[in-house]
Amino acid sequence: MNRPEQPFALYERIKQSIVKDIDSGRLKPDDRVPSETELARAFNASRMTANRALKELTEENRIVRVQGVGTFVARPKPDGALLEIKSIAQEIADWGGEHASMVIALERIRADETIAGKMNLSVGDPVFHSILIHKDRGISIQYSERFINPEVAPYYLEQDFTRITPSEYLMEVAPVQEAEHIIEAVLCPTSALGHLDIKPSEPCISLKRRTWSFDRVATYSILISPGSRYKLAGKFKRI
Repeated sequence: MNRPEQPFALYERIKQSIVKDIDSGRLKPDDRVPSETELARAFNASRMTANRALKELTEENRIVRVQGVGTFVARPKPDGALLEIKSIAQEIADWGGEHASMVIALERIRADETIAGKMNLSVGDPVFHSILIHKDRGISIQYSERFINPEVAPYYLEQDFTRITPSEYLMEVAPVQEAEHIIEAVLCPTSALGHLDIKPSEPCISLKRRTWSFDRVATYSILISPGSRYKLAGKFKRI
């Protein structure tokens, strides 16, 4: 004997209603999604039920919740440059976003054994070091840590990296002769976790890059991006 079909739980009905509006085009990327209070009222539900629906849609990357601002339809996951070196500000502009950056560190340090090995320097040699968080409309997209050879960019520490990105500045003063990319899927390093505002279990994309300029290693960079917010893409054409 077949059992009667069970009705969807109320939070699932809320989810399906929002998904239907997104898929039909009634709600477009960046459009505001009704708040917990509005949804609870419309579906005669509790705010806890509405919260669960929004929470699951966020985890499924259908919506984006910005604390203190509101809930919005997510944009399709943008493509980052894989085979070329492009400023993150340009990447964000290309997908229609609004770039902003926050400087966490901008300092002169001494190369430890790891950094010295990566940059063909001696342990203790001076190195410029920066950490920036790049955002699109207030949402953290990338944790960017760079080590720079002072001989190829002697005025690096004097730049305002809230107005220009390190990539833009370095491409101007130290043209790239050669680049090496190492890409991995990783869990977010503890150093970046709080800055990216993600759960420890969220998969991330790690891009480690070395560049050469003026016949020496110019930079070593570690770029970490949440997998739900960013992807890498490239195209190669044989000539």
